[in-house]
Amino acid sequence: MIGRFNWAGVVDFLPQLLTGLLYTLLISVVGLVIGFILGGIFGMGRVARNKFIHAISTVYIEVIRGTPVLVQAIWIYYALPLIIGFELESITAGIIVIALNSGAYIAEIVRGAVQSIDKGQMEAGRSLGLNHGQAMRYIIWPQAFKRMIPPLGNQFIISIKDTSLLSVILVPELIFQGRLIAANHFNAVEIYTTVAVFYLVITLTLSVILQRMERRLDIQ
Repeated sequence: MIGRFNWAGVVDFLPQLLTGLLYTLLISVVGLVIGFILGGIFGMGRVARNKFIHAISTVYIEVIRGTPVLVQAIWIYYALPLIIGFELESITAGIIVIALNSGAYIAEIVRGAVQSIDKGQMEAGRSLGLNHGQAMRYIIWPQAFKRMIPPLGNQFIISIKDTSLLSVILVPELIFQGRLIAANHFNAVEIYTTVAVFYLVITLTLSVILQRMERRLDIQ
């Protein structure tokens, strides 16, 4: 007992907090994998010559980036089921939220990375006899992907922190578990401090991994 706070008592709640942490990581990883696919599709759509594809991609990106994650979560969990006719599990809804949200930001990362490659690279590829798709695959994408790594890493960290908002739709992630424990045992200082430390350890670990990847790949 330190002062009037029982820090040692936090140990009793670690299993519940670790369960929340597991859901946080699960939703983040699955959501980001789907988000990366969406980001690749809509990011290329943003630089497409086809006006319809460009317009659809732009609408998706601007709508998602223009609305708060919290609003998206509430709409998908409470409003969308009224449209589609069946309820979504909270975890499923959480994954959809992270996927759609991260996908919009990743799309802009993809667009920016591709457009940052000098146009002469494409022209050089075409002069070697490559068609547009081959030049993108063998020349543009490898260079663009290296430039995507730092912002993609940052997006991963942001998405992990965004999962904390999913407690509003009853996703049993880290914040949700912390709130349950604090409400039932009146130990908010100890529990919320522990939750904050969990998030800090995750984000710092990812930052270190990202920095090592950048050094290994010699990303400027």
